[in-house]
Amino acid sequence: MDLMLLSSDSDSDLEMLAQLSDCSDEDETQRRSPKRIRRVNYTQSLDDGDFTFRFRLNKHAFNSLLLEITPLLRVTSTRNYGVSPLHQLLLTLRFYALGTMLISVADFVGVSKSTAGRIVRDTSLAIAQLYDKYIYVHQRSADKFYRIAGFPRVLGAIDGTHIRIQSPCHLTGEEYRNRKGYFSINVQGVCDADLKFINVVARWPGSTHDATIFNNSVLRAECDAGQFGNRWLLGDSAYPNRPYLLTPILNPVSEAEHRYNEAHIKTRNTIERAFGVWKRRFPVVALTLRLSIPNMQAVIIATTVLHNICRNHNLTEIPSEVELPSIDNSTMPHNVIDDIPTMHRTDIINNYFRTL
Repeated sequence: MDLMLLSSDSDSDLEMLAQLSDCSDEDETQRRSPKRIRRVNYTQSLDDGDFTFRFRLNKHAFNSLLLEITPLLRVTSTRNYGVSPLHQLLLTLRFYALGTMLISVADFVGVSKSTAGRIVRDTSLAIAQLYDKYIYVHQRSADKFYRIAGFPRVLGAIDGTHIRIQSPCHLTGEEYRNRKGYFSINVQGVCDADLKFINVVARWPGSTHDATIFNNSVLRAECDAGQFGNRWLLGDSAYPNRPYLLTPILNPVSEAEHRYNEAHIKTRNTIERAFGVWKRRFPVVALTLRLSIPNMQAVIIATTVLHNICRNHNLTEIPSEVELPSIDNSTMPHNVIDDIPTMHRTDIINNYFRTL
């Protein structure tokens, strides 16, 4: 497996979050008060529409996920009966939905920052462990890709997107400053025609070139080994042109080359759409992550898993509760790795796009 502005109904948000609070061993206020905190099971108190709006999953998807991760979550406090797996998941999903700074969430729910961080960390790691179940490369999407723009034998569309983060420590901070000048993690994503992620890599600093991420990935090794047969990945000019990874022609001349580029761009656009749907459903990755690097990576992977779960349940897009910046997934300027025509790209242009 290679946070923020509150909405206009922030009072109700704060009330909800307060009911999800933990009785931290480190919280002096809670030490002085033996009062039991009432926690509400929102799967019972909210209708499915309101629940989905606040927690980004519907009840059925939530309950299924809860069953999967409950064995991976722990209740660390014996007082106040600790925080149940159900409420740990609810709190984490609200964190993903609001994109709030961790310290703010901790203040709102009346727990220490470390307690809130532990809940988000543990739950994110538990969800991320489901990666292999929900995110995997398959070859069932070629026909759907073909219906987009007539591009045959497409395995997936690949690109990178930058997730804003707070400045890391001064020793490594500049590694995370990307070409646009802000700190980020450069996330490689590959999607199928249904906008599901089939590969995600979220461990590289923002200064890393997209091609470097791919060249050091398990996916590249699998492609080199011929694991996916005669299927192609479609990438932009930031990627090297390979027998299994087709890029656009930088200076098309013939009609066939123009048709190839047009079909390539329309088909490759699926990954930009997938990034947009993912970030709008989980604003935590559209704003600025303010966690440790390992915890940020866990949140990124966890939300991509949740994105696929939502696609599996055919959940429609829902509006964000927070104001999001314009989600621009256009590629930042890259140095072109190469544009040396491969036999495969030349063949598809001459034998397919020339005959259209």
